[in-house]
Amino acid sequence: MAYADTLFEDYYLKYASYFIKDRAIPEIDDGLKPVQRRILHTLFEMDDGKFHKVANVVGQTMRYHPHGDQSIFGSLVNLANKDMFIEKQGNFGSTLTGDPASAARYIECRLTPLAKEVLHDPEITEYVDSYDGRNREPVAFPAKIPVLLAMGAEGIASSMATRIMPHNLIELMEAQIACLRDEPFEVQPDFPTGGLVDVSEYNDGNGKVMVRAQLDVKDPKRIVIRQLPFGSTTESLIGSIEAAAKKNKLKIAGISDFTADEVEIEIRLARGVHSEETVDALYAFTDCESSISTNVLVIRAGHPCILPVTDVLRHNTQRLLEVLEAELKIERKQLHAKLRAKTLEQLFIKERIYKRIEEVREQEKIHEAIRAGFEPFESKVKELTSEDIDTLLKVPIRRISLYDINRANEEMKAIRNRLREIRDHLGHLSAYAITLLEGLIGRYREAFPRRTTITSFKRVDAREAAQRNLALKYDRSTGYLGYGLGSGDTLFDVSPYDRVLVIRKTGAYALHDEIERLFVDKGMLYCGFVDPDLVFTMIYRDRKGHPYVKRCKLDKFILNRGYELVPEGCRILQLTTDTDVMANISYKPTPRMRVFEEAFDLSLFPVRGNRAKGIRLAPKALKGVRLTRKPEQAEPTAPPADPEQGED
Repeated sequence: MAYADTLFEDYYLKYASYFIKDRAIPEIDDGLKPVQRRILHTLFEMDDGKFHKVANVVGQTMRYHPHGDQSIFGSLVNLANKDMFIEKQGNFGSTLTGDPASAARYIECRLTPLAKEVLHDPEITEYVDSYDGRNREPVAFPAKIPVLLAMGAEGIASSMATRIMPHNLIELMEAQIACLRDEPFEVQPDFPTGGLVDVSEYNDGNGKVMVRAQLDVKDPKRIVIRQLPFGSTTESLIGSIEAAAKKNKLKIAGISDFTADEVEIEIRLARGVHSEETVDALYAFTDCESSISTNVLVIRAGHPCILPVTDVLRHNTQRLLEVLEAELKIERKQLHAKLRAKTLEQLFIKERIYKRIEEVREQEKIHEAIRAGFEPFESKVKELTSEDIDTLLKVPIRRISLYDINRANEEMKAIRNRLREIRDHLGHLSAYAITLLEGLIGRYREAFPRRTTITSFKRVDAREAAQRNLALKYDRSTGYLGYGLGSGDTLFDVSPYDRVLVIRKTGAYALHDEIERLFVDKGMLYCGFVDPDLVFTMIYRDRKGHPYVKRCKLDKFILNRGYELVPEGCRILQLTTDTDVMANISYKPTPRMRVFEEAFDLSLFPVRGNRAKGIRLAPKALKGVRLTRKPEQAEPTAPPADPEQGED
């Protein structure tokens, strides 16, 4: 049994680790999940400037991705619809309407110039074996921009999930520049569907945002939705509006979808209903407004971790410096090698060293002759290697005869100038990175405008926006209460979100919501909305038959939880919310009784807590009680000082 437990834990940990790191959670360095990285890697390998059939790209990607063509195709379409690294040709579906893409054999794609400019550099990319060991795939692309924040990401793995909002690429690069200059910066979400966003609770990426559709209410008889809230499509949004209308939460005459390249959903309002009074209901009862929780969970250094957005951007900025430094050092190394080769070639031809080997036939003596020819130029050429000599021996006679010294000097001068630039860039790496980012911003600003408007708004309370158009009925014959009853007396109009206070004849009371059909007994004493200032006055009798009066307010509740107004064994005889009322009490006659009836002004009794015991009116057995309006000139009996009054 212990072995089985250990085996299960071992296998589960391996599975969870694989699922988290290799499938669901993006890598912080290049912002990509493994399947996205493999798709782009395949496109880089296939790149010839022309469009490729998506079916072919999917098939080629299967060399790296072991989870089937459908997962690759879905990820490729999703990645292409972000309009950042993949250029589309054909029907890739629509993020606005939710329409699916055409089959992979009908559509084509290729890399965008941005992808080639900021992602691809095989010389500084780390590669590992693919799942079957036949190919090599990148661990992470040397990304120069914060891809993770620009595209956003969602993923669910074992015991953890990530939801990262997309941001505006230009604003992210401007924030990187501020970071390089040690200036404060802040970035906010920007959604491809536009709309409005309230980021007051964004909490640097680990809070929540409120998103809304953009509504055009210029016409009082119709509302036009121009932009969608993030996470919605025209289909889902229309479905939520129709569902709200069926539940009488909205009054509309019809809805039409004219969406093409831009969103245009027309809502025609019912007669007597106007745009401004319907807006709140749209936000409250449909997907026109929603709250999105965010959680920036990423893979960093091989481990999942939760980071604020600003830390992710700082990491990407540091990554940019590392990538640029690696590129400059590789270019410097290549230029040094090229300069050395040109210097050797120039000396070999200009100083006629090649003449030394015209009569030599043995390979070793050829090498010795060339080495001897370069001895006077040791200050220019150090450590002449066999590889250098072999390269010189491959110089064709035609190049020697046509060798242009001036042209060679110009080329070598250009190389030296570039080496000086590289040395300067390496010494001022932050300034070099800022120049690169400013160039990217200048070239791509028009391609990546901000689409979502940042604003602040208060979430619409569904109870406040709901229309009270449901008749709350009480059927005395059955004891049922609700707006779903077909018969009974109508008490007042409610909305499905209203909470109603119900006091039963037993003295039990509770606050109920969504009262479509509720059994409350055949003797309900009170039904109404909660009013914290409303005073309830009741006359009840205890087990001995003595009359009591109790006055209290009912303002604190736990929803749908039952409470008691009077002590156990007592019975409420009268209950009123009227303040100007008299209680006429009659007593059962007993020997030597002189007073058989008394009148009490109930307004003179104190208002106490709802758990307090009532005040005894008299130590006599109650015969009956009736409530009457207080006359203008009345001399009621003063409240007695009851020694039994107190808390339960």
